[in-house]
Amino acid sequence: MANKHYSPRILLALLGAGLLGQGQAASIAEWEGCSSIPADVDRLACYDRVSGRSQPQPEVAATPPADAKRADLQPGLPAVAAQPVPVEPDPELLSALSRHWELEDEAKQGAFLFRPHRPNYFLPVKYSTSPNNTPFQDTLVPPDLGLDPVEAELQLSFKIKGMEGVLGHDNLDLWFGYTITSFWQAYNDTISSPFRETNYEPEVFMTYRMDYEIAGFRGRFINLGMVHQSNGRSEGLSRSWNRVYAQFGFERDNLALLIRPWYRIPERDEDDNPDIEDYLGHGELLAVYRKGRNAYSLMLRNNFKSPDNRGAVKLNWSFPLYGRLKGYVQYFNGYGESLIDYNHSQQSLGFGVSLTEGM
Repeated sequence: MANKHYSPRILLALLGAGLLGQGQAASIAEWEGCSSIPADVDRLACYDRVSGRSQPQPEVAATPPADAKRADLQPGLPAVAAQPVPVEPDPELLSALSRHWELEDEAKQGAFLFRPHRPNYFLPVKYSTSPNNTPFQDTLVPPDLGLDPVEAELQLSFKIKGMEGVLGHDNLDLWFGYTITSFWQAYNDTISSPFRETNYEPEVFMTYRMDYEIAGFRGRFINLGMVHQSNGRSEGLSRSWNRVYAQFGFERDNLALLIRPWYRIPERDEDDNPDIEDYLGHGELLAVYRKGRNAYSLMLRNNFKSPDNRGAVKLNWSFPLYGRLKGYVQYFNGYGESLIDYNHSQQSLGFGVSLTEGM
């Protein structure tokens, strides 16, 4: 029998059909079409399609639950629950004393940065029941002109932290403060609307942070400082004194108490006001209460002498007006509203705006 010669492509097609053992054979043309595909992967896929075999589907592994994933990180160990991320306290939620004196780490702003010290305000209208004309009798021409009972008052006050952690103590900070208060006869055209009095008050003090309980209050700090106060005048109008003081800060809810006793440093040269302690006493008490965006403060001063008891009371109220701007009302009754008035008693009521709050 003569040998029959078949092309290699036909042999491959027949062999593929026999090996697959399918009930129905594919056409030779289809097999030859697959054999002409150059890419191995595509050619094998074609053979599978022609022969009726389906491509094996890749197995998709089930996604394990989150807890199982954590457990698989270290086989043989039980899954550990995720630890909550610590949240830093909001400085706005700190107490007024903490923010003002930076008693918490979250309130610290570093050194050499200006901060409010005492209240900063402007009172365009302030009425006094008894203007003090006595010191100015020699300067007013004619003398009967006198001061206007309505004037303006401005106070600017700031402090700067010079150093944190003094002498290696984390709770000890060094501060510098400066306050200027001016009384302006703005509406007294007859005497050219002068600034009748300006008081300058630089000071340096150390703040020691503390935390203890006493009589239901929380003791927060002690300030030890030295302060100079003067009006920058000469001759008969000069007023000045120097003091060392300790200031104790307490708080309870929205109420802050500051107690500041002082000692006057004796003057070496001529004393312009030797009896100033008889009127301004040996210390003061400041109470500050905050409710919402309203702040109320009370200052008390007394010489604790009898029968010549003298002192002063000051009431302040700041309330929201617009944005950061606040209204400001101030009432004063007693001695020493300014240095030139240290031995003069009067009542005054002023209205204006508060620029920043202070203590």
